[in-house]
Amino acid sequence: MTRLFNQPTQFKDEMIDGFLAAYSRFVERIPDASGVRIAGGAVKGKVSLLVGGGSGHYPVFCGMVGRGFATCAVIGDIFASPSGEQIYRCTKAVDAGAGVLYVYGNYSGDVMNFDMAQMRAQMDGMDVRQVPVTDDVASSEVPENRRGVAGDFYVIKVAGASAWRGDNLDTVERLARRANDMTRSFGVAFAGCTIPGQDQPLFTVAEGRMELGMGLHGEPGIESSSLLTADALATLMVQKILSDIPPGAGSRATAMVNGLGSTHYEEMFVLFSRISRLLGDAGVELYDPLIGEFATSLDMEGCSLTLMWLDDELQALYDAPCSTTSFTKASL
Repeated sequence: MTRLFNQPTQFKDEMIDGFLAAYSRFVERIPDASGVRIAGGAVKGKVSLLVGGGSGHYPVFCGMVGRGFATCAVIGDIFASPSGEQIYRCTKAVDAGAGVLYVYGNYSGDVMNFDMAQMRAQMDGMDVRQVPVTDDVASSEVPENRRGVAGDFYVIKVAGASAWRGDNLDTVERLARRANDMTRSFGVAFAGCTIPGQDQPLFTVAEGRMELGMGLHGEPGIESSSLLTADALATLMVQKILSDIPPGAGSRATAMVNGLGSTHYEEMFVLFSRISRLLGDAGVELYDPLIGEFATSLDMEGCSLTLMWLDDELQALYDAPCSTTSFTKASL
């Protein structure tokens, strides 16, 4: 249960206040908007990467704002899309003359509101593009209809690195789409999450059971299963992802085990021990994997596995230096 709040209706705004108070060296508030941008503002002449969605998922999205990563994050209420008005205001605040790219999870409310904001910005003469993230293999057999889950991290990392090095908008958009096309995720939940002010979770999981293919907004899974051992769960997750390898993927991939809010790092290490062996047996060459919390769902118990298949171009962008409140890659 989410316990630390005052008035539930003020949770998002007070969260942003505390985030800015702690991390002013990375971010600053966008005036008159529910958003934060890189400290010092967008860099003139560079593409700006605007990311966003509902709150409750930290470090997605505001935790990814910083040098070499996202330029701006627009923040909605818990599990709710930011409004078209808020997205538009943030777009105006970060347009630095080279265009703006939106990257966000593929949920109907987000799609509608980002579309509205894009239309208004284009009417003002701004060049604005968008790439919805569609990595969740459990949500649809049709890739473009899938939800965005933890794969947002990889797509934003690639797009942010491209924008930061000075690529034009066509290139940043192309690389973001390439990263999205090469990314696949599958998640499980052991217990639901509870939003501030509610005393019951958005869904419940029976004792000794687990939900397969859950969504980040508290959606239950596509099916229920008995609780598996770590090795059995690793096998299931790897099978789900490797049954949908992207067309044109090579043998090299980075992998992420993502905790959803209440799963211990030690548990994820146990899980990844088996995942790494299974991927190696399948001929997947693992590169610089990540274990941790990258896209959470408040206090949900569960985890997800994400793979992004790499070519030399994507790997260089994944390796590029960045500095944010939640993730840093140093140049050695």
